[in-house]
Amino acid sequence: MILFRGPTSVKGALLAILLPAGIGLMAIAWVVHGFLLDRMSRDFIEHRLMEEVTFLQLQLQEVDGVVGALQTGDYFQEVFHHAFAVHSPTTTVISPETWAPLLRPLIQSGKQGSIRVQNKTADNAPADILAYRRSFEIQGTPIVVIVSEDMDALKLSQAELHAWTAVVSVLLVGLLAGVIWLGISFSMRPAAALQVALKQLQTGEISRIDVKTPDEFRPLVQQLNQLLDSLDQRLERSREALANLSHSVKTPIAAVRQVLEDTNRPLDDSLRQQMAVRLGDLDKQLEAEMRRSRFAGPQVGKSAYPVKQARDLLWMLGRLYPEKTFELSTSLAEESRWPVEEHDLNEILGNLLDNAGKWSTRFIELSLEQTPQMISITVSDDGSGVENTEMIRLGQRGLRLDEQTPGHGLGLAIVRDVVERYSGLVRFMPAHSGGLQVRVEIFG
Repeated sequence: MILFRGPTSVKGALLAILLPAGIGLMAIAWVVHGFLLDRMSRDFIEHRLMEEVTFLQLQLQEVDGVVGALQTGDYFQEVFHHAFAVHSPTTTVISPETWAPLLRPLIQSGKQGSIRVQNKTADNAPADILAYRRSFEIQGTPIVVIVSEDMDALKLSQAELHAWTAVVSVLLVGLLAGVIWLGISFSMRPAAALQVALKQLQTGEISRIDVKTPDEFRPLVQQLNQLLDSLDQRLERSREALANLSHSVKTPIAAVRQVLEDTNRPLDDSLRQQMAVRLGDLDKQLEAEMRRSRFAGPQVGKSAYPVKQARDLLWMLGRLYPEKTFELSTSLAEESRWPVEEHDLNEILGNLLDNAGKWSTRFIELSLEQTPQMISITVSDDGSGVENTEMIRLGQRGLRLDEQTPGHGLGLAIVRDVVERYSGLVRFMPAHSGGLQVRVEIFG
C-alpha cells in the first residue's frame, strides 16, 4: 500500500521541498525571535533597574542616609515608571503602596541583585515582577533599596510585538511561495523549449535539437543529438548495404540462373567451376556487407574493456597460430574503459591480429595506449613487410597482395570502415622488426 506518492512534476517536487523548508525556517526564526526578545527585554530592564538603584543610592548619600529627607511621593513613578522601596532601621518608604505586599518580603530577604517574583496575588498589584535589590551603609546606617518592574505589562507588549512578527512572517511565507513559483517557472523555460523542439523533431520539422539551454541541460541535448546521429548512421549503413547487395548480387545470380535454365547445355566441370566462382563472389559480398551492418559506431553509454578483450583475443590467436608468439604491451589498468562499442573493438583487434598472424614469421606485438586526446592501437609483426608502393593500397576492399594466403582481402578494409565510424585514422608503416606496423588512432 502506497502511503505517500511524490509529485509527478519538477515544479511540484521543488515546491514540495522548498515551500515546507521556507515555512520551517520562518517558524524557527519566529521562535528564536520570541526567545531573543524575552532575553533582550529582561537584560534591558535589569540594566535600567540597576541604574535607578544606583541613582537612589546617590540621592541617599547626598542626604546622609536620612530616608525622610528624600523626595519621594510619585516622583520616581512619574520619571522612571517603576515601583521602589527604601528601608532603613527607622523608616520604610514603598511607592506605590499597593506594591507593599510584594516588596516588603524582599526587604527582609538577604538576596542581592535581580529577583523575579511570580504568581503572587495582591490587590491592585501585578502577579509577576522583576526587582533589583541592593543593601549598603551610609555613615553606619544600613539601607536597603529595591526598584521593580511590572513584567505583566512588558509581556503584554512583547506578545503584541511577537504577534505582529507572526503576521509579517506569514506574509513573507506567501511572498516566498510566489518567488519560488516564479523562480521555478523561469528556470523551467528551457525545459519547455526543449519539449517544443522534441515535438518538432517528432513531426519532422527539424532534424536536430538546437535550443539554447543552461549548462545542466546541455549534456542531455548533446546526447540526444548523438543518438540521432547514430540512428541516421545505422539507417544509412542499412540502405548502403542493401544497395551494394542489390547491385553486386544481381549479375552472379543471373549468370547462375542462366546456366541452370539452359537445358541444352551440359553441366560439365568448367561450368560447375564458373558457378562456384560466382557463388563464392556472392558469399564474400554477403559476408562483407553483413559484417559492415554490425558496426555500431559511437554510441552514448557504450564502452569496452580494451585490456581484457585484447588478452582474450591473444589467447585465442595463440591457439590458432601455435608456432607464433603474441605479446601485449600496455600501461593501461585492467579496468580501463574506452568509448568504443565492444563488438567494434573486437573487429578492429581481431582483424589486425589475424592479419599479422598470417604474415608474421614468429612474433606479433600489440600495443594499447591512451592519452586525454586520443586512444591508439598498434600491431607490429616481423614478417616480410610491404613495399612502399603497395603501402598506399592497403585497406582497399578485396585487395590481397599474396593470393597464396587464405582470406578474402577484407580484414584491413573492415578495420578501416570501423575506424572511420569513429572519425579515426588507420596508418600503415614499416615495423622496426622489418614487417608491417598498423596504427589505429581514435580521437576522443
